[in-house]
Amino acid sequence: MSLGPDTDTWAWLRHAACVDADPELFFPVGESGPAAEQARRAKEVCHRCPVERECLEWALETGRTSGVWGGTDEEERRRMRRRSDRRRTPQAAPARGTQQSGPGRSRRP
Repeated sequence: MSLGPDTDTWAWLRHAACVDADPELFFPVGESGPAAEQARRAKEVCHRCPVERECLEWALETGRTSGVWGGTDEEERRRMRRRSDRRRTPQAAPARGTQQSGPGRSRRP
């Protein structure tokens, strides 16, 4: 989302489906039972929201660790961040002339 310094960071929020909803709906306490149902209801609001994507991007960029944002819960955003981090971290290539061990390969002394 990377907004410039003169941009109204919250402009997208004026169009959000959650503006008139009870904020507590988006912050369930726990992960099962009534909290799971509450999170499901919050995500329903998100999924019919015209700015769901902007909200999710904002939540990821600002590190929101609690609540439902952009149709995702804490665990879903945590997985997204891990996948993103893995994509940004280059894997070390094996040194030239070395053989990697693995299925069907034997180690040479």
